[in-house]
Amino acid sequence: MRAPGTDHDTGTDPGGEGSGTDAGTDSGFDETSGFEDTKAPPPGKSRASRVTWQKLTFLPAVLTVVLLTTWLWFQQAELDPLSENALSGGQVWKALRQSIELTVISTFFVLIIAIPLGILLTRGAFRKATPAAMALANMGQATPAIGLLALLVIWLGIGRKAALIGIIAYAVLPVLSNTIAGLKANDPTLVEAARGIGMSSVGVLTRVELPLAVPLILAGVRTALVLNVGTSTLATFGGGGGLGVLITTGITNQRMPVLVLGSILTVALALLVDWLASLAEILLSPRGLEAGT
Repeated sequence: MRAPGTDHDTGTDPGGEGSGTDAGTDSGFDETSGFEDTKAPPPGKSRASRVTWQKLTFLPAVLTVVLLTTWLWFQQAELDPLSENALSGGQVWKALRQSIELTVISTFFVLIIAIPLGILLTRGAFRKATPAAMALANMGQATPAIGLLALLVIWLGIGRKAALIGIIAYAVLPVLSNTIAGLKANDPTLVEAARGIGMSSVGVLTRVELPLAVPLILAGVRTALVLNVGTSTLATFGGGGGLGVLITTGITNQRMPVLVLGSILTVALALLVDWLASLAEILLSPRGLEAGT
């Protein structure tokens, strides 16, 4: 026996008009499966919401204020002849340009070494060599950078080549380890499904495995970039130039303005590089991985 008004309250009116079935459909609830029918957001919507105007403008605005304040301070600071000599004649721009060049070149070689090697170490028989390769990469980063640079200078002589090799050896580990971790973290069922529909090994790697591992790989690249900026300041001890020239000049000659300028420019460059890498990390990540965020 059914209580009066049950049809109206539960939405089971045979007529179907004004019933709860329509309400359930409007709310996105699938009565046949019992699960909520959630629609994925349009492609790119999540990504656009993450790249907000605050993220685009906050750090550049802060760096602009810091650099402008530093410039105004130098305009009214009294510099002795040694400080003026260290900062005149385009020496500051030359040091900044050299640091940027060292960072860009070293990062390029880190990418073409670490990413292919990481892919190779997750393939078949090469997996057995992963512990040895990781141990070697750990040795490169565990070795004090200044000591490694000194050994390279003894071996290769003074110049940019020794500095670049030292910077590259120091930054390989994060990219290599993140590449391996990203590829190993992929869902095996997705890889098997790709193989099941007839994809070749290269197709599975380029169209399934690597796109899924991109976020972790980019995080490793971001870490390597910041490491390269910091390590590039040590290139001055091997004759590689860079902002380290200003820092060492300020320390050895006890000239605070030169030391402050070199330090501020190094920190600003590291923050700017990290900001650019964070934007690239968002923009280059596959859209499908962000659909649910």
